[in-house]
Amino acid sequence: MYTFEIDHSLPKPELYEELLKAADAITDGEPDPIANMANVASLLWQFLPNINWAGFYRMADEELVLGPFQGKAACIRIALGEGVCGKAAKSGETRLVDDVHAYPGHIVCDADSRSELVVPVKRYGEVSCVIDLDSPGIARFDAEDRAGIEALASLLAMRL
Repeated sequence: MYTFEIDHSLPKPELYEELLKAADAITDGEPDPIANMANVASLLWQFLPNINWAGFYRMADEELVLGPFQGKAACIRIALGEGVCGKAAKSGETRLVDDVHAYPGHIVCDADSRSELVVPVKRYGEVSCVIDLDSPGIARFDAEDRAGIEALASLLAMRL
């Protein structure tokens, strides 16, 4: 059993350090990528305040397919280049969107989501999946969130 003490009053860099330690501990030595995604989605849900969706979309046959997550039911398949997730997967670059309703081509899975952060996870230089975070707040995510989730993606690159 894993128990993690989460202090949401910590400054973001410190909160992300704690999240990274927890993700390292829970995925270390576990070879199953789905199990690791499931546990990390749960950690994201527990550690990060003001989010309404946290999870993964996996690359499969040149499209993104829903992976483990926490939150409302979600879109199952996303074409590369479509929506925030598809654009991040196709470009291999992080996407931070302050207001998804103003984002051209946004795919609405949950109308309550207002901002989104999508970070590609790369294995041997190729995108294997993306970490997707949604929030009901406008401009919920910032450069500190981006850096924290990018560090998480680096940690998970060979574990997913």
